[in-house]
This record gives sequence, structure tokens and C-alpha cells, in this order.
Amino acid sequence: MWKEIEKRESGRVRPRSFANRVKSSRVASLQLSNHKDIVSPHKGSVNSLQVDLTEGRYLLSGASDASAAVYDVQQPQKLEGGGLIAKHKPIFVIDKQHEHRHKYAISSAIWYPIDTGLFVTGSYDHYIKVWDTNSTQAVMNFKMPGKVYSTSMSSLATSHMLIAAGTEDVQVRLCDIASGAFAHTLSGHRDGVMTVQWSNSSEYVLVTGGCDGAIRFWDIRRAGCFRVLDQSHSQLGRRPPLLERSAMTKVFVSCVVTCICILGSTSRSSSGGQNMSKATAVSRKSSHGNGAKHSGSNRISAKGSIKHRLHPGMLSSQDRATAHYGAVTGLKISEDGMYLFSAGSDSRLRLWDIESGCNTLVNFETVRLQTNKPIQLSVSEDSALVFVPCMTVVKAFDFWSGKTYFTFRGHYEYVNCCCYSALDQELYTGGNDRQILVWSPFISYEADEGTTRNEDSWSD
Repeated sequence: MWKEIEKRESGRVRPRSFANRVKSSRVASLQLSNHKDIVSPHKGSVNSLQVDLTEGRYLLSGASDASAAVYDVQQPQKLEGGGLIAKHKPIFVIDKQHEHRHKYAISSAIWYPIDTGLFVTGSYDHYIKVWDTNSTQAVMNFKMPGKVYSTSMSSLATSHMLIAAGTEDVQVRLCDIASGAFAHTLSGHRDGVMTVQWSNSSEYVLVTGGCDGAIRFWDIRRAGCFRVLDQSHSQLGRRPPLLERSAMTKVFVSCVVTCICILGSTSRSSSGGQNMSKATAVSRKSSHGNGAKHSGSNRISAKGSIKHRLHPGMLSSQDRATAHYGAVTGLKISEDGMYLFSAGSDSRLRLWDIESGCNTLVNFETVRLQTNKPIQLSVSEDSALVFVPCMTVVKAFDFWSGKTYFTFRGHYEYVNCCCYSALDQELYTGGNDRQILVWSPFISYEADEGTTRNEDSWSD
């Protein structure tokens, strides 16, 4: 660390590069925190966790005992162990004693993206509730047709305030906070929708994963999904960078043009006057009424090209494509919005190129995943690692090699959710053991030891 600081002071490392190196080193040293403890008030399994997107300070949790809680992860309420262990108790808890409580398990709890004044909960009691954080009162209810599995709001949205909801019904519903009504109903899945995610590159694009094994892309500005991912449609690894692709395209085009010029000059020199006579004959035939046939063939080719331009939701063969052999239980889009990570009840993990819709064929190591409920995935800030709840442990996989980078062991029962905080480079996990564990970067005390060693004997 001190070598990196010395390089930064001397100007040999740029600020952004220095920050990325420090963050990467902190992520590489994650371990179960021995100085921060979240005091969980839940009496059931923790199903959902999220750190607010504005301050990175408040942690929201939802549990199967129909309770939700908010914690301040920056300011502890109590210090123990001589001030070395920070106890973070909930600021408030909404439980079954609350007048606006949920009746059954809370499956999803998310923050309003641009303000900590609101948060949203979805429950198995068929309701989505919008809560005022300051008054801890429900300000809006949406009655859904079945159990709510997942909810999501776009962090990029400037023109809408929509909550995407995945339920046991086949339709995806978009709830509008501004009007208090349903804005859209998206039809296409053949079974319940277990997970929903808004795109990180467009406020109008929604990605859904269903129990039918399909992952669908929707543009909420038009009817029907515009893409269905197919696990058999693949490409090897990541696509080349934009500049490299443009350079390759220019080289290819120049080669094609050169070949056409060479072939054209060769044909002109060899054919001579025969081409002129053929051209004259063709022109005479077209002038005598045979040109209609040519125009008809042009119309047929145009119709064929129109058929290829139809979005996949309109083609039956592509509409029935599947991304997993079982239900899609988890989705997570990379921070740059270019790649999609999916998990299924077939215990498969897949990485997709969003632009091409291809399976990148990254061979993730064999894992065991829960099959009867959605799981919450998370990615590191630079999208180098993806965190996946795998039964009683959480595994961190390298995005492109698929190898296990870390295995976090600490929960006594199945892990349901994980949430990575980019501000502190910390990981929060929740499971059926009702606990919320904190995984923090390793803190080194080498600096203090070095200071003590350099002091002279008469210093205070």
C-alpha cells in the first residue's frame, strides 16, 4: 500500500488508476468483519438486502417474518470490546405490530433510487407497498395477482417512476408511483416471473427471468419483448473493444473493395465487347415489358428482409428459446451495462453479451443453487467479481475465467441474498439463519507499528 502511495505522490500513477488499485486490493482482502456487527431484529430468514444508492450509508433488509429494517452502516449505535467492535442496531423496524404491515414474508426490499426518503417492499401477501422513511408509514399500495418475487426501479430514470414487479403470474407489471396505478403489463412469459432488473444503460429497457427458463428484454415504449436469450446462441468470450472492432471493419472493407476492383478489371479485359452486347440485350428486354418481373423479384427480396427485421418476440422459434433448463432465479447486470449474469435452478451460471444476445460460454465452476426461491446476486464496482449465494456459502467468481476467487463461510443455513457496497468495499449477506453478516477488507496495523518503531526512547 505504501509503495502505491509513494508512486501516486511522485506522479507515476494517475489518480483514477491509484483509486482502482486501492479498491481492488481492498476487495481482494475481504473477510468476515471482526469490528462491525449488524444486530438483526428479524425472526425469519433474510430475503433481501440493499444499500442506498445516494449516500451508501443506509442498509435496507426484508425478511420472511414480514418485517423490514433500516440500519446506519456508517454510524454505530453502540461500541463494545473496548471500542473495537461497532454494533449497528436498526434505526427502525416495521414488523407485524405495525398498522400497515405485510401479512406474509417480504421477498424484496429496495430503496427509491434518488432519495432515501422512500423505499419499496414486495411480499407474498400479493402487495407491493411504498413507504415513507421518515414517518415509517405506507403511502401507497399496489395489489398484485399473486405472490411478489422481485421488484426493481431504474437508477437512470428521469422520465418515469416505475416499479417493475415479477410475480407468480405470467405477466410483468409496472407500477407507477406518480399516478398510483399500473402503467404497463408485459406479456410473454409462460410461467411466473422470479426476477426483474432494469438496464444500466437505458432507463426504458427491462430484463426479466421466468420460471419457464426464459430471459426476456423489454422496451417499455413499445409492445412485446425485443429479445429472448438463447443458450445455444453463443460467442467465445468478450467482444473486442470498440476501437479495435472499427479498425478491423475498416481493414475488411478495404480488402473487399480491392478484391472487387481487381475482379472488375479482370472481367472487363477478358470479356471485352461481349459484355456490351449482353448489356444491350438486357436493356432491350426491359424496354419490351420484362422489367415487371424484375421489379417483382425486388419486392420479394424486400419482404424477406422485412421478415428478418422483426423482433424475436414475433418469431415463434426464437420466442420459445430458453436461457436455462430450469427457472431463472437470479439476474445481475454489470456496472457498465454491457453484460448480464444469470443463475438458474439448473445450478448453472451464465454470462451474456447484452449487445449481441450471445452466451459468452464462460465456464463457471460447478455450484449448487437454491431452486425454490429467487436469489439476490451482486457484482463488484469494476465488475471483476460476481458474488453468488451457493447454499450455505457465498462464492465470488471471476467474471471472465469463471474460477472461484473467494468462498465466504459464516452462515449456518442457506444464504439468500448478498449486497456489495462500492463506497466501503464491503459485502453484506443474509440467510435463513436470520443473520446479516458483514465482510470487510482486512485492516493492517503496520502503519502504527512502524510509527512506534521509529520513535525515540524519550518521546511521549
